Amino acid sequence: MEPTSRDVTLLLQQMERGDGDAANKLVPLLYRELRRMAASQLRRERPNHTLQPTALVNEAYLRLVDQKNAQWQNRNHFFGVASQLMRRILVDYARAQQAAKRGAGAGKVSLDEAMIVSEESAGDVLALDETMKRLADQDPQLERIVELRVFGGLSVEEAAAALSISPATVKRHWSMAKAWLTREMRKPESG
Repeated sequence: MEPTSRDVTLLLQQMERGDGDAANKLVPLLYRELRRMAASQLRRERPNHTLQPTALVNEAYLRLVDQKNAQWQNRNHFFGVASQLMRRILVDYARAQQAAKRGAGAGKVSLDEAMIVSEESAGDVLALDETMKRLADQDPQLERIVELRVFGGLSVEEAAAALSISPATVKRHWSMAKAWLTREMRKPESG
């Protein structure tokens, strides 16, 4: 039986209040969705990526349950935070890979019609992260929508619920963000 959004929200609220049993019940309910998010994200990485979806899920989950002052609003809020953590984990991993290569140059990533796709190296993740930071400086909500859609794998409707905005607004902002990112990623590297 598939858990409802309400079931997950209630367990998140119980976990927030310190109910350890709620956390134990939550893991199997959320694991499949977290693993789907991780697998989706890693499919956008280079083919020989050494980080596996299970490791990404485990690291993200450990960070999620370690949130001391988290006030989980609902299932979508939880997965929105999970998408942020997965992005941070992948960026940290890419930075470690770049450091291991003694500062190899970061490559560019391409933006296809629906999703951002990292094709070759750890530098792609770093370049995307830097570009998304610039987007956040311009419009934090656009950056958040990209993060939820790309790193979190959320649908337009799920992203809208996580941000408490309309799906039409998410669609409009998603289009603007893709256009902005495409333009920024095509700019020649400075320096």
